[in-house]
Amino acid sequence: MSPSVLKICTHSGTFHADESLAVYMLKLLKRFSNATVVRSRKNEDWEAADIVVDVSGKYDGKKFFDHHQREFTGTFNSNYKTKLSSAGLVFKHFGKEIIAELLDIDEQKKPKDVEMLYDRVYKDFIEAVDANDNGIDKYSNQDELVGRFHDRNFSLAGVVSNLNPSWNSDPTDADFDRMFIKASTIMGEAFVEYLTYMGKSFLPAKKFVEAAFNSRKEIDESGKIVLLDRYVPWKEHIYAIEKENNVVGQILYILFPDTNGNWRITAVPVTSSSFDSRKKLPKEWRGLRDEALSKKSGIPNCVFIHAAGFTGGVESKEGAIKLAKMSL
Repeated sequence: MSPSVLKICTHSGTFHADESLAVYMLKLLKRFSNATVVRSRKNEDWEAADIVVDVSGKYDGKKFFDHHQREFTGTFNSNYKTKLSSAGLVFKHFGKEIIAELLDIDEQKKPKDVEMLYDRVYKDFIEAVDANDNGIDKYSNQDELVGRFHDRNFSLAGVVSNLNPSWNSDPTDADFDRMFIKASTIMGEAFVEYLTYMGKSFLPAKKFVEAAFNSRKEIDESGKIVLLDRYVPWKEHIYAIEKENNVVGQILYILFPDTNGNWRITAVPVTSSSFDSRKKLPKEWRGLRDEALSKKSGIPNCVFIHAAGFTGGVESKEGAIKLAKMSL
């Protein structure tokens, strides 16, 4: 069939983040790019459609992608426990194809890249959509958690929910359909921006980090200092590269040029989300700046060392190397 006559069907009425995203993801594919979207709860519309998401009470991985059946318990794979929503179902079956097309990656030539992005994008983006739609709390014991502020309306799911027409405006199906398009665009554009970042920024950065890792002993024979000749997203790559080379926990400091022309020294965190470092910069330097820091360290043209000891700056590459070696 020509792409112009393909039909994607989802339910009418109140819409949610999951089907808003599911529909947008399908339309990212060339074969569905010109498809019409039908919002209906009528069986005849489901049967007439080429693919049906978030409605029908059926899931076959081919045409029907609903998750509301009592017996449905599907997850992305055995590594995940979160029940899939329509967004997760669509990504599970079409995610690799979406990644390959959107990022122009040949899956046959670069299967590891596609596989990494497939898992990472699910974990960092889609799984939260699945959990939200299925009423799954992020924390196992909500009673023990007291939030400092309300962030429901700050989330994508909250934004989408608020786009539904007001109950007291006597909304028509056309009103819901019009706002669904807006909701789908918001969810879809956020997804595309994240996937594009991962594929065109995060993933290519690994080769720069690997090259710096492999030449690290040219900087210091201990192998604990890595110097990047330009800034790239390095944090998560360092942990992966250490693991691949059986030197987990060895790298202590990363050096790289700052945007203002100075050089930065950063202590590697204990984990990618931790504020604690494997080895902080020396206590006697912390909180000092400029001449006071240069005098204390004996290294000229220092700029600062953060009071928490996790990062600092100096005007030259040579100075950054000296700071790192002394910090060892």
